[in-house]
Amino acid sequence: MSGGEASPGHRSDRALWEDLRHGSEQAFAALFTRHGDAVYNFAFRRVACWATADDVTQATFLALWRRAREGRVEELRRDSARAVLLTMAGHECANAVRGRNRLAALVLRLPVESHQRDHAEQVDAEIDSERRMRSIRGLVDRLPAGQRAVVEMVWWSGCSLQDTADALGVPVGTVKSRLARARTRLGEAAKPVVREELA
Repeated sequence: MSGGEASPGHRSDRALWEDLRHGSEQAFAALFTRHGDAVYNFAFRRVACWATADDVTQATFLALWRRAREGRVEELRRDSARAVLLTMAGHECANAVRGRNRLAALVLRLPVESHQRDHAEQVDAEIDSERRMRSIRGLVDRLPAGQRAVVEMVWWSGCSLQDTADALGVPVGTVKSRLARARTRLGEAAKPVVREELA
């Protein structure tokens, strides 16, 4: 980067993404700084576990960096990279849940004393937020997959309609109609606190 160019933090996602495609560590760091929290929050809402959300965030950005080093990052079609990153995070969430389920099944087969844990030191706020998120997740999981995807990307993660459409490979009108149908379905079943979360 020449001295006259903007610092990574002030450059557009599109410019940073193009540099990332050529292996720029600065561009990668700037994208992580800009979108890391969004990926983390998206992952938490998908898996309802803070620790797993952290693992998913790391896996998402490691996968992105690996692709960049191998020259396998596609050109960014929109101005924001968020929807693309959330799509990647969705795949990592699925991997994490499968791994968590396999581990849980293994632990259940172990002698009881080997997997007893003292939960007294866990933070009450984290427990409550995970319980609340599981409840919300249960409602959202009743939606068809297409409606779930747009709820997670538009309402929860702040992606634009166009970015979401591009990431999902559907027209913008489809995103809008899925959101409308999701709002109708959730409005009938969701408690006020859930609707607040989805707003």
